[in-house]
Amino acid sequence: MKNYPKMSKRAFLKETFVMSVQNIRHNRMRSFLTMLGIIIGVTAVTALISIVSSVSGEMLSQFEALGTGTLMVQSPGHALKPGLSETDLQTLAELDNVAAIAPSVSATADVKSADGFAEDVSIDGRGYAYLVHNSDMLLQGRGLLPLDEESENRVCLIDRTLLNELFPAGDAIGQTLQIDSTTFTVVGVIDESSSVLSAMNASDGGTLMIPYTTAMKMTGNRRVTSLEIYQTDPERNDETIDAVEQVLDQAFNGREEAYSVISMESLLDTMDTILGMMTTLLAGIAAISLLVGGIGIMNMMLVSVTERTTEIGLRKALGAEPYQIQAQFLIESFLLSFFGGVLGLAVGTLTVKLFSAYADIAGSITLSSAILGLGFSGLIGILFGWAPARKASNLNPIDALRSM
Repeated sequence: MKNYPKMSKRAFLKETFVMSVQNIRHNRMRSFLTMLGIIIGVTAVTALISIVSSVSGEMLSQFEALGTGTLMVQSPGHALKPGLSETDLQTLAELDNVAAIAPSVSATADVKSADGFAEDVSIDGRGYAYLVHNSDMLLQGRGLLPLDEESENRVCLIDRTLLNELFPAGDAIGQTLQIDSTTFTVVGVIDESSSVLSAMNASDGGTLMIPYTTAMKMTGNRRVTSLEIYQTDPERNDETIDAVEQVLDQAFNGREEAYSVISMESLLDTMDTILGMMTTLLAGIAAISLLVGGIGIMNMMLVSVTERTTEIGLRKALGAEPYQIQAQFLIESFLLSFFGGVLGLAVGTLTVKLFSAYADIAGSITLSSAILGLGFSGLIGILFGWAPARKASNLNPIDALRSM
């Protein structure tokens, strides 16, 4: 046995590292079961953080695609004035920095064509500017035109769900369909899923978009309770909100509860804050698995100290210092935890790839989650290995040798 005090620090660390690896390999099954808690914890931390980051990034990009210069106005009004009139809409459209407005009217109806029938279809009445500012939604044909809005034309755009149900042949442009016995001409096909807000409001029966003026005539509504306002210069967002609120105050006689104005910027900031809190919460929950794994490591190292009492006594009798004994067990505890962290990172990477393929969302392990997982696992090994290492370094060599 080497004389420990005469060894250089480099040689000592090298020999201690080799011995720790040998001890771990000698008890493969027990070492693996001890690392299992760390593996599960690191997998949970890295996978959850990365998946939430990917999903939140996808959601935020969808909302950003709506345009940071967009204002969403909800105007249910009050008993004397349930919504906005055409005069109010014209006043809003003429405000400085307002590029266009897109009123919205919703309804549900049964729709049929010569080749199909669909129940509970979402009728989405929109201003022509809506598809101008959400051009990615248009798959085929054309969008709504100002003339369609002014003349209350009976034209419509259908989503892919209705395309498959009403026109199995796939050729819908120029064809006709009936909404509650009223005939409409299909002028385009849209993809509702490309817009987060439209996808949230879409029904299982499909979505059919028509001019909002036509929708108001069909439903008998004379007021608009929802619209989007598109700004010319998004940098003047606060100024535009103030101007819009002044118009709404006049329209509803100062009753602030009769309307609400939401900007995309504030919505994005709120979502970013909520998703950040969710990520932190999930990471904290997943970190509990690492603490459980650390307890398992401490338990194994305490058992190891008991089993290797004679070895510790011999080393101390040959001149090993307490710090050298302590370092031996600390390094072994650290390696157990770190190896578990590496395996957990590998499993977490595989989990994220499987989720990305299943959900069709681009995702990968983030650098921050990998550093957090590996760093926390190594720290757990040191913290929970300290007590067993301390116990081993304090053993009396005489008492240890008596156990032979």
